[in-house]
Amino acid sequence: MTSTDSIRVEWQDGLAILSLAQPARGNPFDGTFARDFLQVASDLLNAPQLRAVLLRAEGANFSFGGDLKVFYPARDRLAPLVREWTADLHMGLQRFWRMPVPVVTAVQGFAMGGGVALLAGCDVVMAGAQTRIGSAFAQLGFSCDSGSTVTLSSRMGVARARRFVLLAEVLAAEEAQRAGLVDLIVPDEQLQDEALKLARRLAAGPTIAFGETKRLFMKAGAAQLEAQLEDEALTLARVSATHDAQEGIAAMVEKRKPAFLGR
Repeated sequence: MTSTDSIRVEWQDGLAILSLAQPARGNPFDGTFARDFLQVASDLLNAPQLRAVLLRAEGANFSFGGDLKVFYPARDRLAPLVREWTADLHMGLQRFWRMPVPVVTAVQGFAMGGGVALLAGCDVVMAGAQTRIGSAFAQLGFSCDSGSTVTLSSRMGVARARRFVLLAEVLAAEEAQRAGLVDLIVPDEQLQDEALKLARRLAAGPTIAFGETKRLFMKAGAAQLEAQLEDEALTLARVSATHDAQEGIAAMVEKRKPAFLGR
């Protein structure tokens, strides 16, 4: 397996270490990342030596989610772009979350938007003490995507997840842990070492039993996940064509308060 433009892949005795590798851009979700993520997830499923996955990110932040600098000049034609990008991203997410091995995620700095949906679907989320996890969809006039409605509800409960998204909350690490988004908190300087240690321990465990356990938990929500991913993609495409969504992007990039008109 080879690395891509946005994801670096390393192997250590059955442990696949995936690093989001665009730190200068905040490890964004865009068309390139969507294609790369689908390719990497597909390659992992075909790797007979796979026993665990560690998902991490290079740089100060895990991921800012969607890249507003890309959205801004294309904001009047976002609907077809959303449909194109989510076709790859959502298939990649389904394959990644259904990986028949444990997936550990190390989160530092800020994790926002689609980055939060991605980590929430993983098996064990370890965060640095100064981590901030947030949802900015509402601030942009967007509906949520990347499986947010499924993975956030699974971890936080429907009511708490809905409030998290509607109020565009940003949670400190301890708040995120209380809400169910984070499983373990460690000092920031120990995050990568501790996450690697845990991932190695799981890679040395009973792989088939882990995989079957994951399958059983996933089975109950499998139909819901597929339906929700498609509904999220088509809904976001419709919403992205509205005045408010385009105003939200412009306001964030232009560093001003958005003037939403409800249309």
